[in-house]
This record gives sequence, structure tokens and C-alpha cells, in this order.
Amino acid sequence: MQDMMKEELLSRTRRTEEIVCRFLPEEKGWQKTVLSAMNYTMKAGGKRLRPLLMDETYRMYGGQDRDLIEPFMAAIEMIHTYSLIHDDLPALDNDDYRRGRKTAHVIYGEAMAILAGDALLNYAFETASGAFNGTERDIRTARAFQVLAAKPGIYGMIGGQTADVESEGCAISMDKLLFIHKNKTAALIECAMMIGAILAGAPEKEIKMVEAIADKVGVAFQIQDDILDCTASSSQLGKPVGSDKKNEKNTYVSLVGIEQAGLDQKRLTMEAIEAFDQLSGKNDFLKELLLALTGRRY
Repeated sequence: MQDMMKEELLSRTRRTEEIVCRFLPEEKGWQKTVLSAMNYTMKAGGKRLRPLLMDETYRMYGGQDRDLIEPFMAAIEMIHTYSLIHDDLPALDNDDYRRGRKTAHVIYGEAMAILAGDALLNYAFETASGAFNGTERDIRTARAFQVLAAKPGIYGMIGGQTADVESEGCAISMDKLLFIHKNKTAALIECAMMIGAILAGAPEKEIKMVEAIADKVGVAFQIQDDILDCTASSSQLGKPVGSDKKNEKNTYVSLVGIEQAGLDQKRLTMEAIEAFDQLSGKNDFLKELLLALTGRRY
């Protein structure tokens, strides 16, 4: 079963990679350097989890229009990648490697890395806007566009990043740590799955259920990331380990220890899967994918 899942995941990840790369800008003109920096980081690899989650949720609710979903798949990966470029900057995490390659600011300089992140964020919305086609489906497209704008913003990812930066070197409560994890990490996973459900025409009740499931998955994913930062090797993660401790960041492990963190990660995963089984749509691959990313099994 696991071998079959690995093969299927690899196949679908490759297909997602092809979709995302199809929307990248051509490197030409006076702005060629920033375009090169954008594409350098976008093409650095990765699991493409967010566009894959979006696509599988879309399929779960019967979505079939590729012209509708694919611009949003590319857009969310652009937003995710911009956040990584900025996270790696000296002013934030000051990391020199990401996905096993040197980070954008190391290759292109800090100024160009900032511009590349800015450009990817803006280009994400330019790309997603290509899903509008002047028909009745634009009502769903507009709703998805609202989610794409909100979840990475000040009441989502940016809000979580702000609390994270301001908490470095300080003792914080579990409530604040969960705020950081729910916004900095879970918000983009919520964004991906909600957009998939919205574009496929899922009922409002189910969209809210998908959001709640994605929230639990996102927090479990981040707890597992906190654990791996203490236990995995740089080659396994594709980035430096121990960076959380180096930057005096508060993590789930630093607050409750590895053993309790592992128990809470498993509890949140099971709660998410139990809720997933209550959805009207069915997608066995998506269910396995959620289990995989929370436990990093594949």
C-alpha cells in the first residue's frame, strides 16, 4: 500500500509541477534579473503540497474544469514560495539553504530576493485572475479569489509571521504559539483546500468543514516540522536543522517537549481524518495525502 501511495504521489506531484511551471514568466526584458530570481526559487523543487491539496479537494467535489483550477494552483505555490524567500532573508531566519539549494538572497543578493518575493506575491494574483472568463462561474472564482487574498494576509499568514518574529527570545503561552501555527502555517493549507472546494461548487457547510479539517492538518504539520527540526538531518529536510533554536524561536517542542508534541500531533491528525470521513465528497488519495503530510510518511 505504501509503495503504491509513493508511486501515485510521485506521479501527481510531477503533474502538479508541470502545471505550476507552465505559468512562470519568461526571463527577458530589463526586469530579467528579478524574473530569474523568481523562477530560480519556484523551480527549486518541493512537494507542491498546497496546489496538490487544492486540486485533490477540487476533484473530490467533482471539479473538472482545468482552466478554472490550474491558475489558482500556480498562484498558491507562488504565494508559498514568496513567503519562503522572505523567511530566508537575513532579517528573518537568515537561512542559506532551502530545498537543498542556496537561497535566493545568497544567489541574487538581498535586494533582489526582496523584489523576487514581492513579484511572486503580485504575480500570483495576476495568474489567478486568468481564471475569470465572463460567465456565471465567475461567482465562484471571485469567492475563491477572496480566500486567496485573505488567508495569506494580515489575518492569516502575515499575522502569524508577525507574532512569530515578535516572540523570538521571549517566553510565550500555548495560546500564542497556536495562533502562530494556525496562521503562519495552517492558513495556506486552509486556503488551498477551501479554494478547491469553492471552485468545485461544494456546499457552504462543507467548505467550512474543509476549513476546519485543514486547520487541524496545518497545526499537526507544523508540530511535526518542529519535531523534525530537532531530530532530522539537513539532507532529510533540504534546509538547515536547528534553525529554530538558533533564532530563539518558540516551538511546540520547546513548550511541551518532544513526547507530548508527538502525542498532540497524532491527536490532531486523527481528529482531522475523522472529520474528513464525514464529508460528502470522497477521495481516498487525498485522505492518504493528509496522513502523509502530517506524519511526513512519504
